[in-house]
Amino acid sequence: MKKRLIIIGIALIGLIAVIFLFTSKNKLIATKDQRLELTGPAASLYNEAEKFEKEGDLLKAKRIYNELLKNYPEGNLVKDIRSKLDELNIKILFSPVPTENSISYEVKPGDTLYKIAKDFGTTVELLMKSNNLTDSTITPKMQLKVSNTKYSIFVDKSQNILMLKANDEVFKTYTVSTGANNSTPIGTYRIVTKLINPTWYKAGAAVPPESPENVLGSRWLGIDIPRYGIHGTTDESSIGRQITEGCVRMKNADVEELYSIVPVGTEVTIID
Repeated sequence: MKKRLIIIGIALIGLIAVIFLFTSKNKLIATKDQRLELTGPAASLYNEAEKFEKEGDLLKAKRIYNELLKNYPEGNLVKDIRSKLDELNIKILFSPVPTENSISYEVKPGDTLYKIAKDFGTTVELLMKSNNLTDSTITPKMQLKVSNTKYSIFVDKSQNILMLKANDEVFKTYTVSTGANNSTPIGTYRIVTKLINPTWYKAGAAVPPESPENVLGSRWLGIDIPRYGIHGTTDESSIGRQITEGCVRMKNADVEELYSIVPVGTEVTIID
């Protein structure tokens, strides 16, 4: 009996040793892969992009990150680079930095931000953010950066993501919640209403914006199906799940960002 226990013990020790060596090897391989990812031309480009980003040269940083995505599409840093590009796109858009997707507009007598936004298919909020305006006051001969980009929204229910597209190119990707039991309608729609701090109407009752029971959060972008839209939330822990009554739910900061970019009339495509 004692001999059998010794044999079993030796066998267990051997098994533990094999498991340890296997996991250690895998860790070493993973570490090696990560190290390889940060060596050679890719590492130099990545470091250069981060340097330009820290120095505030956002366009150069963006160009290099795009080059990395193009040349190293299967790398371990793809997710990180894609995230950096998302944030850079927003920083550039919300700054006076001119881009190929914007024009310089000289304010004319009688112009208002509302009129300019309507003429160019953009939003007052984006005009203010892009020109560092603290209020809506503008004067003739003032130069404004105006976005002339066509934005669209693409929602993938299977992944619970919302992609904001600029001229059909992915501009930023957000994690969202969609409808439980596949209740978010699929198809192509348009944004028809935009509301700040919306009232929630349910079962004949009106729930005011300040109520903790108002599930719509800080913004509402209604599509051309009654009672369906994109909105914020009072429970950000719910984001990323199929849990809503059919609407697309976002974090408040995310929906506020989206709200400031897309005008009424923006196309919204929802797929399974």
